[in-house]
Amino acid sequence: MTNKPLPKYLQLKREILEWLKSGRWKPDEQMPSEHEIAQQFGMSRQTVRQTLGELENEGWLYRVQGKGTFVSRPPVDPPAERTTVGMLTTYISEYIFPHIVRGAEAQLRRNGCSLLLSSTDNDKSKEKEQLMMLLEQPLRGLIIEPTKSAQGNPNLSYYLSLQYRGIPFVMINERYPELNCPCVKVNDEAGGFKAAEHVLRLGHTRVAGFFKTDDLQGVNRLKGFLRAHRRYGVPLAPERVVHYSTEEKEDKPFAAALEMLKRPDRPTAFVCYNDELAIRLLEAARQSGMSVPSDLSVVGFDDSSLATATEVKLTTLTHPKSELGVRAAETLLRLMERSSNSGDADTEGTAQDELVVYEPELVVRNSTAEWKSG
Repeated sequence: MTNKPLPKYLQLKREILEWLKSGRWKPDEQMPSEHEIAQQFGMSRQTVRQTLGELENEGWLYRVQGKGTFVSRPPVDPPAERTTVGMLTTYISEYIFPHIVRGAEAQLRRNGCSLLLSSTDNDKSKEKEQLMMLLEQPLRGLIIEPTKSAQGNPNLSYYLSLQYRGIPFVMINERYPELNCPCVKVNDEAGGFKAAEHVLRLGHTRVAGFFKTDDLQGVNRLKGFLRAHRRYGVPLAPERVVHYSTEEKEDKPFAAALEMLKRPDRPTAFVCYNDELAIRLLEAARQSGMSVPSDLSVVGFDDSSLATATEVKLTTLTHPKSELGVRAAETLLRLMERSSNSGDADTEGTAQDELVVYEPELVVRNSTAEWKSG
C-alpha cells in the first residue's frame, strides 16, 4: 500500500517468508549462507544479516554456532496473527527514516505487534490516500509523521475519524497544531539556536541560513537561528536567509549558495536545515573555489550517516533517530493498553503527559573553525 518501495531488508524478509510458508525450505533445513543470499538478491551482506536476524527473533529461523542458520518449526504465534500497528511517515527508505522505522518496529515486535509501513512522499494528497487506506485496515494504533506540517492540515477529518473510531495515534518529529495528540520530537528551535550560536561564537558575523519551511521542524530551526542573531547582537541581512519548499530542495538552496559566495561580502558560515543539505552545499563551496572550514564553515542537523561520509566531517546537531522510534512505539503501546482497558482511545486527554522532547546536542567536527578576517 506504499507509493515507494519498501526498504531492501523488508523486501528480502517478505520474499524469504514466502519461501518458508510455501515449504521451499523445510524445518531444520540449513539456509543458504549470507554470501549466497546476498549474491542471489543483489543485496549487501549487512542487509541480509539484518533480515535473517529479524526472522530469527520472530522464531522463523535459528542459528547453530559454527554451522549456520536453520529453518525453525512453524512459530506458535506467527506474525500474521499479531496485533497490527500502522506507521505513516513522509519517507521510509531515505535519510534518517530507516533508523526511526527500525527503532519503532523492534519495540513493537518485542511486544507482539507487527508493523504496516506506509509513506506520503511528503505530499498532502498522498497523505489523504494513505489515511483512507489505513482506516480500512484492522489496525490497533498508528505512528504518524505529519506531512508539510507548517502548511495546515487539509486531512483533519481523517484524523478525527481515527479518534472517533477509538484508534490511538502518536505523531513523530512534529504534530499538527490543532491536534493536541501525543508527540515525540526534537527541540528544533533549540537546535537552530545552537547551530547559529556555534559559528557566531567562532567570530562569524556573516552567517547564511538555509531552511525548509513547509514543515514545522524547519520553521522552528529558522526561529532558533534568528534568535541566536538577536541574542548575540549580530545584524542579519535578509538575503542571507534562504527558505525553500520540499519541491525546491534540490535546486533553490544550491543556486542561492553559489550566488552568495560570488559576492565581496559573502557569508563566512552556512547553517543548514539538515545534513543532507549541508553535504550539497559543501559541493557549492568547492565549485566556488572555497575550502571548508578555512574559507567557509558549515553546520548541518540530525547527525546522520552523511555527516561523516565525506572527507569533510560535518559539525551537526544530534537527532535520536532509533530512540525516537522506540519511544513513539512505547507511547503508542501505552495508549493501546489504556484504550483496551477503558474502551476509549482518549488520545487528546493524554497528550500533555505524552509529549516527549529531545534536546539536540552540538557535535563539533572539522567543517567549522574560528573566523580570522584578513
